Amino acid sequence: MNEKILNKNKLWTRDFTIITIGSIISMLGNSVSGFAIGLVVLDYTNSTFLYALFMVVYNLPKIVVPLFAGPYLDRFSRKKVIYTLDFLSSIIYFGIFLFISGGYFNYGILMAVSLLIGVIDGIYAVAYESFYPNLITKGNFSKAYSISSMIYPLAAFMVPVASFIYNSMGTAAYLFLFNAISFFIAACFEASIKYKETHISNEEYKKFDFKGYKDDFKEGLSYIWVEKGLLVITIYFCLTMFSGGATQTVLLPFFKNNPGLFSNIPIDVVTLFTFVTGCGVIGRLIGGMIYYKFKYPVSKKFLIAITVYMSISIIEGIQLFMPVNVMMICFFITGIMGVTSYNIRISATQSYVPDEKRGRFNGIFNMICAAGGILGQLLGGGMAEFISERSVTVIFSIFNILAVLFVMYRGREYVKKIYNRRV
Repeated sequence: MNEKILNKNKLWTRDFTIITIGSIISMLGNSVSGFAIGLVVLDYTNSTFLYALFMVVYNLPKIVVPLFAGPYLDRFSRKKVIYTLDFLSSIIYFGIFLFISGGYFNYGILMAVSLLIGVIDGIYAVAYESFYPNLITKGNFSKAYSISSMIYPLAAFMVPVASFIYNSMGTAAYLFLFNAISFFIAACFEASIKYKETHISNEEYKKFDFKGYKDDFKEGLSYIWVEKGLLVITIYFCLTMFSGGATQTVLLPFFKNNPGLFSNIPIDVVTLFTFVTGCGVIGRLIGGMIYYKFKYPVSKKFLIAITVYMSISIIEGIQLFMPVNVMMICFFITGIMGVTSYNIRISATQSYVPDEKRGRFNGIFNMICAAGGILGQLLGGGMAEFISERSVTVIFSIFNILAVLFVMYRGREYVKKIYNRRV
């Protein structure tokens, strides 16, 4: 009997293993193409604003799409949506490979394709975040999300490889081919998951019309409004995404536009950029390992989270003023802290929200955070045309500090009820 209970609550079940492997494979390709397409646009336009505008167009659907996706995904199969979108992504990235390898670069066409990819990613994010918790056995949320948080850092190790290939071959075409293959393999894995989705077991509930959709959407908004802790978390992460969107947008342009600051380093600035930001990736990986092995004290999770929020804001405001070796340390520290923030927030909220409401919550949360991030990207990129990238990071980091104080800290009474739980 004890053995049965132990097996029932083990983390590495068949379905959890499959979703993890599929996520790793697709993330490998995505990290490569995301880096490559940014370089392609920046090299052809030589404009920080057009680079930021491209990122905004990609992220723009994430404002609208989750609004429609959330209620839908609370009524229909999230698993089918996940693997269907991965198959579709594979086809699209193969098309980009043919487009670029033929030498037909066109900023407008690439913007249109990025808009379509943004739509797919917006739906996929809600479907994945709503489906993933169902594959986690009871008591293993913290461990599961520590593994999830390590997938991106592992995949990001492909970025230096992508940079080398891009500089050697002078084209990003084959990077997109790699991405197409990755998505195809990931979709094959995801399609083999056997979990039976209980939220669609009721035939009457599966009926879907505009009135039902509208009622579901209103119910999702009402749920967040009533749940004050979720409301505070959503508002804060919208504001921090606004700040982070700006500071992240000016990182690559900072390195490319200020080669004189790194003239004593015998490598090109793009490769240096991958090394510096790679320290943040290593930090995220180590942070995930720490979270997998050790559980933070339940009663201290909110205190740890808000300390992390404040520390990241301060470090991001000063890191571009530092020598390269100190800058690397800053990225490493924020990497560890960032994954700590992610794990505490997502494991707490996803275990707190009921399965039948999870799609709507994730849809609205992603929509609001995406809106903040897009506005930050556009504003940060626009400001960088007139003031230095360093000044942009200082301004938005101060904004983030104020958000920590006046939103998260003021709402601590409500957030603690969600964060300070055993999951």
